Amino acid sequence: MRANLWLRSATRVLVRVAKFEATTFAELERHAQRVNWARYLAPGVAAEFAVTSKKSKLIHTGAIEQRLVGAIRSETQDPRPKTQDPSSKRSQLFVVRVIRDEFEISADASGELLHMRGYRQAIGKAPIRETLAAALLIAADWTGDTPLLDPFCGSGTIPIEAALIARRIAPGIKRSFAALHWPGADRAVWMTLVGEARAAERPTSPVVIVGSDRDAGAVASAIANAERASVAADIQFSKLALSAADAHGSTVGLIATNPPYGVRASPKSDVRNLYAQLGNIARARFAGWRVALYSAQPRLTAETKLTTRELFHTTNGGIKVTAVVAV
Repeated sequence: MRANLWLRSATRVLVRVAKFEATTFAELERHAQRVNWARYLAPGVAAEFAVTSKKSKLIHTGAIEQRLVGAIRSETQDPRPKTQDPSSKRSQLFVVRVIRDEFEISADASGELLHMRGYRQAIGKAPIRETLAAALLIAADWTGDTPLLDPFCGSGTIPIEAALIARRIAPGIKRSFAALHWPGADRAVWMTLVGEARAAERPTSPVVIVGSDRDAGAVASAIANAERASVAADIQFSKLALSAADAHGSTVGLIATNPPYGVRASPKSDVRNLYAQLGNIARARFAGWRVALYSAQPRLTAETKLTTRELFHTTNGGIKVTAVVAV
C-alpha cells in the first residue's frame, strides 16, 4: 500500500506469489495447485495473466496460462473459467515470467499503471508519462528546494510532477489500487497511510515552478491538468517562445524539459535549432542553473554544446530516449 501510494517513477508494484522450477506441464500443474490464489481473488473478480517465456522447455504461453486457469478452478471448486470476463468490472492481473524453466508468478498490486495519477485528461501532441517526468526530476536530484523551469511544457506534466514533489504530495493520493480489493486487505491501514500523507503535505510550493510553451492550446491543457492535480496555484504557466525564457531573478535552479525528438512532431532542422537555442539560453540567462532533459539522439544533445552526463535510458511512446543532465 505504501509503495503504491508514494512511488513516483515505478510502472506497477508486483507481489511475489510463487517461485518454482517446471520442465513439464505436469510439474507446472502440481506447483500451480499449491498457490494460494484465493488470497488475491475476491469473489466475482476474474484472473488475467501476462505470460512470457524465454529459453525454457515450456515455451507456449497460451498453454501455460491454460494450466494456471485450471489450478485456480481446482482451488476454488468453481467450474466457471476464471480468465478475464469482458463484462466483469474488475480483474486481477498475474504476471508470469519463465526464464530457463524458472517460474515467477506475481500479483499486480497496482491495477491501473502507476503513471495514471488521474489528473492528466488533456494532453498535447507528444505527451510524456507522469512517471517519466518524475523520473527525470528524481534522477537530477531535484527535491523542490530550487526554482524549476520547463520551457517545452506541453500539457504540463513535468511542472505538475515538480509541484507534487515540492509540496510533498503522494502521487497515488487520489486513486485506488488492486491490492485494496484483495480478500483480507486492511482498509484501516490504507486510511492511516493516506492520513499520514495528507498531514505531511505542504500548503504551497516553497519555490517558483514555471512551465511555458509556444502552443496556446498546450498551455490551456497544462492549466486544466494542474487544476485537477490541485497544484494550479503552485505553477506559473504561460504562452512563450523558448527565446523568452526567464530565470525570474534566481541564480540557481533546474531547467527540466522534454524537447521535441525530431521523430514525429517537428522537422529535424527545426529541432536541431531548438536544442542549439536551448544551450545558448542556458549559458546566457541561466548561469548557475542545471539542465536536465530527455533526448532521442546524441547529436541533438550535442547541439546544446552543454557538458552533459547520462542519467538513464528508457523509452517514451516507443521511442528510445536518454535522460541527461548538464551542470
